[in-house]
Amino acid sequence: MPALPVSRRGLLSAMATGLPATGLIAAASPANAAEAEAPPPEPPVAPPLATDHGDLPSFKYHFADSRKKETAGGWAREATVAEFPASKALAGVNMRLHAGAYRELHWHALAAEWAFMLSGHARTTVIDPDGNAETNEFGPGDVWYFPRGYGHSIQGLGPDGCEFMLVFDDGAFSEFGTFSVTDWLAHTPPEMLAKNLGVPAAAFAKIPDRELYIMPGTVPPPLPLEPPVGSLVSAPQTHRYPLLAQRPIEAPGGTVRIVSSKEFPVSTTMTGVLEDINPGAVRELHWHPHADEWQYYVSGQGRMTVFGSSARARTWDYRAGDVGYVPRGYGHYIENTGSDPLRVLVVLNSGVYGDISISDWLARNPARLVAEHFNLPLDVVARFPKRKVIIA
Repeated sequence: MPALPVSRRGLLSAMATGLPATGLIAAASPANAAEAEAPPPEPPVAPPLATDHGDLPSFKYHFADSRKKETAGGWAREATVAEFPASKALAGVNMRLHAGAYRELHWHALAAEWAFMLSGHARTTVIDPDGNAETNEFGPGDVWYFPRGYGHSIQGLGPDGCEFMLVFDDGAFSEFGTFSVTDWLAHTPPEMLAKNLGVPAAAFAKIPDRELYIMPGTVPPPLPLEPPVGSLVSAPQTHRYPLLAQRPIEAPGGTVRIVSSKEFPVSTTMTGVLEDINPGAVRELHWHPHADEWQYYVSGQGRMTVFGSSARARTWDYRAGDVGYVPRGYGHYIENTGSDPLRVLVVLNSGVYGDISISDWLARNPARLVAEHFNLPLDVVARFPKRKVIIA
C-alpha cells in the first residue's frame, strides 16, 4: 500500500492518539486541505515593560492568520497547536453558517466540544450513547457542550445564519478531521446501507460521494412549543446554557459570568468565563491551579502579562479577534488599554472552576508576613483589599 501523505497536523494528531506517524488515518486525509503553515510567533510588546524578563513562548495568535475552509454553506478556521504552538491543551474553531446551512451530522472521537454563540441563531441536534436526544436553539451569548463521541449537528437559522466559537479540550485536535456522516456513508457499500436502513441499495445511488462538511440547506420551521405526545426522548442533562441570562458577578472594574459543571452539569471537562472589563480596569493577578486557559478577545483591546516562574514574564497586546493562552498554574493579568469595554471569552479545560487571586491570597495571610515579604510598612498592607477583587 502506498504511504499516505503526512502533514504537520497529521504528525501532531498521531502523537496525540498514540499512533505511529506511519499509521495515520484521518489526520493525513484530504480533510486537512485548509491547513497552512503556522505564521511566525507573535512577539511581545516593544519596548517591553520594565518588569518583563526572560523567554516565554508566544501566548498570542491572530485568528485572521488561519486559513478559512470555505463551502457554499459557510466557513470555518481553526487555531490548534499546529497554528498556535503554545496552545497545547485546548484548540479553537471560529465558524460561520449561512441561513439554513448545516455543519453536517458528525462526532469527535478525541475531544469534547464547548461553544459560545457570537451572533445570529442556530439549532443543534445531539444524541448520547443511551439514545437520549435533544434539539435546541441558540442565540447570542448562549453556550452548548457536547461530550466526546456524541453525534450532533448545527444549523444556521434565519434571517442571517450564525457565527460561533468552538473550543475543544485537546490542543492537537483538528475540526477538519472529524467523523462526518456523509464521509462515512460514501465509504460504505450500498448493499450494507440497505441492510442497515431497510431500503433498496439503489436508493443510495445519488448520496454524496465525499464529505460535505458545511452544506447549504433550508431554513427549518420553528420548533413546536410542545412536542407531540409520545414523540420525545429527553436527554437527562440539557446541552444548552444561556450564559448572558446569568446574573453576573459584580466587581469594581467590571463583571464576570462563570459556567462550570456546577451551573451546567453536562459540561464535565470545560468551564467558560465571560469577562467584561471596564476601560482602565484590570482582571487582577491570578492563576488557575488545575486548568489551562484559552482566550478569545471578543471586543475592545487589552494587554496581558504572563508570569512563568524563574524570572520569566512577558506581555502582549490583544484586539478583537485575537486568541490568548495561559498554561496551567502560570500567573497572569489582563488590562483594558482601550476606551471601550473589553470582552474576553475564557475557556478552561476543567469542569470545576478555580482560581487564586493576589488580593485574596494576601488578605488571608498575616499582615506582618506580607509586610516582611515585600519590605512594606504595616499601615500600607492594612490598606490592601480584604477579599478577592476579581476586576480592579
